[in-house]
Amino acid sequence: MELQSFAELGVSEPVSRALAARGITTPFPIQVLVMGDALAGRDVLARSRTGSGKTLAFAIPIVELLGATPKKPAALVLVPTRELAAQVVGEFEAIGRVHNLKVAAAYGGVSIREQSRAVTRADILVATPGRLEDLATRGLVRLDGVRFLVLDEADRMLDMGFAPQVEALVRRIPKERQTMFFSATLDDQVARLAARYTQSPTRHEVEAARQTVDEAGHRFVPVAEYGKVDALIDILKEEPGKALVFVRTKRGADRLVAKLRARGLDVGAMHGDLSQQQRERTLAKFERGHISTLVATDVASRGLDVENIAHVINYDPPGDDDGYVHRVGRTARAGRAGMGVTLVTPEQQGDVSRMAFRLKLGSEFEAEGMKVAPPRMVFTSKGRRAGMRRRTARR
Repeated sequence: MELQSFAELGVSEPVSRALAARGITTPFPIQVLVMGDALAGRDVLARSRTGSGKTLAFAIPIVELLGATPKKPAALVLVPTRELAAQVVGEFEAIGRVHNLKVAAAYGGVSIREQSRAVTRADILVATPGRLEDLATRGLVRLDGVRFLVLDEADRMLDMGFAPQVEALVRRIPKERQTMFFSATLDDQVARLAARYTQSPTRHEVEAARQTVDEAGHRFVPVAEYGKVDALIDILKEEPGKALVFVRTKRGADRLVAKLRARGLDVGAMHGDLSQQQRERTLAKFERGHISTLVATDVASRGLDVENIAHVINYDPPGDDDGYVHRVGRTARAGRAGMGVTLVTPEQQGDVSRMAFRLKLGSEFEAEGMKVAPPRMVFTSKGRRAGMRRRTARR
C-alpha cells in the first residue's frame, strides 16, 4: 500500500500541523484505510494489531467532525483499561486543542465525584465501561448528546466481561450516530456485537505477515528455575534501555521487584493491587527514565503506551498465544524496533515450544538449543486420531 500524506487523506491543515509538531507526518496503513470513510461519517469496522496507529485512525476524524455542540459529551470512546484510557486521552488532547475541544477520562481507582465534574464539561469522553455505567446510573453523566461512538479493543472488552455494561451504555446513546469498532479480531462475538451497533459499516483489515509484532525480535532463553533472577539481571545489563518485565501474579511482581532492588537495579511495580495514584507515579518515572525497568502483571499488557520500550521480557511465560502477542506488542510500536525475550524453564519448554510453533517462531525457539514440540494429537471417543489441533492453556 502506498502511504499518503495526512492532507491527501482529507485532514485539515491545523490538525496536520499538530501531528507534524509531534513528528507524525506519514500515515500508517490502518489510518490510510479508515480515514476516508470515517471523515465521511460512515460506520467503520477495523481490524489491526496492537501498536499499528489505530488510535489516531479514529481520533483524527472525531476531532475534524465534532465541532461545537451544546450537549456534552458529544463523542464517547469505550476502552477496556484505565491505562489505555490515559493513552487515548493523550492522543486526543494533542490534536483536539486546535479546535478547543475538551477531553476527559472516566475509569476506576479515582474519585467518582471528581471525575463527574470533568466528564460533564468534556466534548470527548474516554471511559471504561464499568465506571461509565456507574456514573450514568447515578445520574452524574448524560449520554443523550453522543454523536460519535468508538469501541477500542472491542475483543478485549468482551474477554474482560464488559458486554453487559457496553449493552447498557449503548441503550443510553442516540441511535443516530457514527459508530467505529477497532479490534484485533472481528470474528464471532465481536462480529455479532458490531452487527447490532453499526449500520452498513465499511470493513478494513491490516494483515501482518505473522501474528506477532513484525518489527520485534524474539528470543527464548532456557533457564533453570533457581537461576531465573540471575538470567534476568544478565539480560537487563547486556541490553540497555527501558525494559518491561511480565510476571503472572501481583505477589510475584512485588517479590521480583524486591530481589532486583536488592541487587542494585532501579525498578518499579505495576499491578492491580496498587492505587491509581501509585500506578501513575510509577509509570511517570518509567516514562521519564528515572527507573529503567518496570515489573508488571498482564494488567499492563494492553493500553500501556510508553515510548522507546527496548525490551519486553516474559519472566513468566504468558498463558496463551494472545497474551504473548499483546505483551510483546508493548515494544516495536509505530515502526520502532524492539525485542521480546521469554525465559523458559525445563518444565515450561513443552507448552512454550507449542506456542512458538503456532506463532511461527519455531526457528527463534530452536536457536537457543531447545526443540519445538509438535502440536498435541486429539483423539475421538472411538480412539481414532482426529488430527492436530491448536490447544491453548487457560490459567
